[in-house]
Amino acid sequence: MTLPTSKPAIRIRHVEDFRFLVDFGPPLAELAVDEAPPIGGGEGPFPEQLLLASVANCLVASMVFALGKFRQNPRGVSAEARCELGRNAEGRLRIQAIEVLISLDAEASEMDRIDRVLEQFERFCTVSESVKRGVPVSVTVRDGAGRQLR
Repeated sequence: MTLPTSKPAIRIRHVEDFRFLVDFGPPLAELAVDEAPPIGGGEGPFPEQLLLASVANCLVASMVFALGKFRQNPRGVSAEARCELGRNAEGRLRIQAIEVLISLDAEASEMDRIDRVLEQFERFCTVSESVKRGVPVSVTVRDGAGRQLR
């Protein structure tokens, strides 16, 4: 397995209201995103859903990697993710917690090394391990002439 050598990146473009198009680069199609009603029209996934999808996708991929490493056949892997929203001290809406349920189609008794998989699969997940610890975010704002405003 080869790890990516470049920094993952996306581009996002405003369409109208709270709708945007996310460009992941070739060969992928753009993804339409929107805010949930009543703010947006709900015409695409909203940011909290995208974060949940990223966390759950990474965890499931890490599970599949670990299952393969220990030659275990789960006969299928799926996940559900939910988040708890709440207000911080300033009254701003924030994600307070994320819960992920991973389901294996095989029973544990059919996988003789499932204990080894369970003890380490989470450590392979770049996204959930980063989110758990809090990820610093730097923000720069530039105007139409390229001048940095912030």
